Amino acid sequence: MNAVLNAQASLRPMQHHDLDVIARIEPTIFPYPWTRGNFTDSLNSGYSCWVYEQSGEVFGYAVLMMVLDEAHLLNISIATPWQGKGFGRSLLQHMMEIGRRHGALNMFLEVRPSNLSAIALYESMGFNEMAIRRGYYPAKQGREDAVLMGAAL
Repeated sequence: MNAVLNAQASLRPMQHHDLDVIARIEPTIFPYPWTRGNFTDSLNSGYSCWVYEQSGEVFGYAVLMMVLDEAHLLNISIATPWQGKGFGRSLLQHMMEIGRRHGALNMFLEVRPSNLSAIALYESMGFNEMAIRRGYYPAKQGREDAVLMGAAL
């Protein structure tokens, strides 16, 4: 009989040594990914940066910027093989709690209107469309709008 170790996934603060793996995951998820420099700048600026890992393997991450009593979710990502298993929801809940702990009354984020699964997740967590940011994202044919969403914390 073989014993299989079923390690639990856990959240922890992002460290600089995580950036190589994050830089490999990011372009597999997004057509216009953040660069390693974007993540380095976020860490160096003191943003709340977290990773999801299991058995030492990083498979998700998020970056939250606090501005006064507002939390702005700048990036939230789950590697493709791990998607659809509830980790995105769990990570979003964690980031919302981080925002609350830092005194945020509201959380805001931008999302591509073409990212229907993300929009569905955000709506299920209490986010509502607030505005459209015209030409916010790069796209194959020019620029793509962003949906600005917000939720009370």
